[in-house]
Amino acid sequence: MTPQPPSLPAGLLKQWPVIAVITAAWLVATLLAFTVPGLHEFRPFTVAGLGVGVLGTSIFLWQRSAVRRGSRGAQSGLD
Repeated sequence: MTPQPPSLPAGLLKQWPVIAVITAAWLVATLLAFTVPGLHEFRPFTVAGLGVGVLGTSIFLWQRSAVRRGSRGAQSGLD
């Protein structure tokens, strides 16, 4: 019999704290890029980072709602 690895703690399975921390970091970086004159060359990267974050979070929410609806094509394992 193959030994099974232990399950992850419940705190590591929650997605929202990770999303909130990363979003806050991108918001701080964007604010700094638009307020600190020496960081003006990072403006496109920070805006793109926020955009990719919004897109990724939207896809995550879309997939999660599909799982809750019971859609056949939805990913499994999302709460």
